[in-house]
Amino acid sequence: MHHTKDKGDLGVLKAQLDLFEQGFTILNPVTEHAPFDLAVYRSGEFKRIQVKYKSVDKTGALTVHFRSSWADRHGTRMRAVDKNAIDLYCVYCPDTDACYYFDPKEFNRSVTLRVETPKNNQSRNVRLAKDFRRVP
Repeated sequence: MHHTKDKGDLGVLKAQLDLFEQGFTILNPVTEHAPFDLAVYRSGEFKRIQVKYKSVDKTGALTVHFRSSWADRHGTRMRAVDKNAIDLYCVYCPDTDACYYFDPKEFNRSVTLRVETPKNNQSRNVRLAKDFRRVP
């Protein structure tokens, strides 16, 4: 088992490799307090990227909630992500060893990407993870 911080570090490393292979120059923030984990540059354009490490759930999907959480002396806190402070989410999935990219502004409070075909073979309103492999 990986510690939560180790999982996050692995996700960022996998994202860096994947983004490099897609032709981006990788930029790392000097602080951990930025709302994004990486910035990338290609063809005169910068993008701020938040990276998440997510395993496939029991339904065969990856669900990402657009919120951040932390613990302090008052307990666990949660806050909605400022979608204007980032351009893309990158979700690294250890089960597929792949990264998936999307603009959080295109979704409400969460998004679900299907890694496995739904058991009921539903295809309407289903977002297949494989369709999110490249930076839009």
